[in-house]
Amino acid sequence: MTHPTPPDNESAPSMPTAQGRYWPPFKPRTLTLPQTGVMHNLRVSAERYPDKPALWHYGHAVTYGELHAQATHLAGHLAAQGVGKGDRVAVWMQNSPAWVVSAFAAWHLGAVVVPLAPMLQAREFGFFLQDAGIKVGVVGAELYEKAKQAGLQHAVVANVMRGTDAASAGIPLPDGLDVEATLQDGDITLEDALKADPAPAAQVGADDLCVMPYTSGTTGLPKGCMHTHRSVQANVFGAGVWIEGTIEDVFLAALPYFHVTGFINSLLTGLTNGGQIVIMSRWDRDAARTLIREHGVTIWTNTPTMVIDMMASPNFDPADLRTLRSVTGGGASLPAAVGQKLLDLTGIMFLEGYGLSETMAQSHSNPKGRQKLQCLGVPLFNVDSRIIDLDTHQELPAGQIGEIVIRGQQVMQGYWNRPEATAEAFMEIDGQQFFRSGDLGYMDEEGYFYFTDRLKRMVNVSGMKVWPAEVENKLHAHPAVQEACVISVPDERSGERARALIVLKPGESATGEDIEKWAREQMATYKVPRDYHFVESLPRGPTGKVAWRPLQEAARAAMVAGS
Repeated sequence: MTHPTPPDNESAPSMPTAQGRYWPPFKPRTLTLPQTGVMHNLRVSAERYPDKPALWHYGHAVTYGELHAQATHLAGHLAAQGVGKGDRVAVWMQNSPAWVVSAFAAWHLGAVVVPLAPMLQAREFGFFLQDAGIKVGVVGAELYEKAKQAGLQHAVVANVMRGTDAASAGIPLPDGLDVEATLQDGDITLEDALKADPAPAAQVGADDLCVMPYTSGTTGLPKGCMHTHRSVQANVFGAGVWIEGTIEDVFLAALPYFHVTGFINSLLTGLTNGGQIVIMSRWDRDAARTLIREHGVTIWTNTPTMVIDMMASPNFDPADLRTLRSVTGGGASLPAAVGQKLLDLTGIMFLEGYGLSETMAQSHSNPKGRQKLQCLGVPLFNVDSRIIDLDTHQELPAGQIGEIVIRGQQVMQGYWNRPEATAEAFMEIDGQQFFRSGDLGYMDEEGYFYFTDRLKRMVNVSGMKVWPAEVENKLHAHPAVQEACVISVPDERSGERARALIVLKPGESATGEDIEKWAREQMATYKVPRDYHFVESLPRGPTGKVAWRPLQEAARAAMVAGS
């Protein structure tokens, strides 16, 4: 298999003078990364703490010793199916111990994990099978029929709720996941696959491929991001140092593991440090609050949507969050008003970060104790990030908006079998390869980065550029607004105009005129939407982000049909 020539991500980039003006005291600027594979992390933790609970899942506990043993036994079955070093293995199921065992089994063999969203339809799953060349996968029982329809040749099928117990869990079990599938000839249950003899460990190094998450595909077909064990370890160990993790930390895994943020910050970092992972298969705001309280959760990585949802619950009690010492998130910017409310109610300062599938989660984060609300933070260990002019590609000074570019050891090697897309994704600056994020932002005088919007998500109002994310963050502060999504629609007079889709808080009322009048006092007149539509909810993609693009496309199509 021929891959595109990867950029040079191995050397630790030097920090340009334009950034890094603030750095947390007593933290190193660079980190020396291990040369070992990710399975080595689990093996070390299992040898150190064999009887310590590694995972808790609705009343079902798995120790480090059990987790490691199960992974090596499942690896034995996968090896018998021909899986070896470099082969791609699909992991298609909800968060569960089965997910974790499957991933480490693949890494034990030197195979490449392809994590996929459980909400995919058969046709979509089939695309990934073909694109990544997947023949073997571990799938949730509720997804088995779709997997076979899509053409998966060999399936290891897991009832992801096996071993759970509602009474001991103390929270409701998610619906629709406790399934026993009727298997076709040749396929096998996870329980039977675990009876295989353990496989010998493959020789795996830092430069071998480890995991291949797919991009969302909002600008075309999804693309597989080729990550080595080195690029994964960069953020596993970097996150551990950044949050000052300890063996006694308890992580709430509410983010899906198929997404890089949950994968790194709610799974691998915790297991590498010897902590305990409290796993949620599906988001439930009241269940999450109960788990934090009952299990003494100390680390919670989430999306702003989860924070908003939890605080909107009529059962929300700030005291339930008293054990948390680090609440981190990304995927979208947390509205400043929401962050301030969280701080006022709980004393917790939200620690926002920034990253992409291409950077294996975080490339930037806010330093603890020096956070700034609605801010991406500073470039992390060994990361060189800059703001460049869209036309000249020259680095811009503080305060000016341009594209965020990134160089660091967590940056992918390229897109799977997409040499042209890989070439377009990287650019050379000062003789070094930088990844082009496609995100617009700026840097302040202290070297903190701020997100304004996606490069192609912009409203051009009579030549004035309006960034929807900025307007949305302002609208979130309105007392009647629970959520807002701003899209661009055609306008005969100004070319384009901003339309705000508004979800009101329960029991609140407001008109478009009310919000527009209020908004005129919050932002420049040209940024204020003139067009308001009130909706019951906003659609979301697999990772919890508001799916603004389909809303925009539907609105534009409706306007064309009505003209």
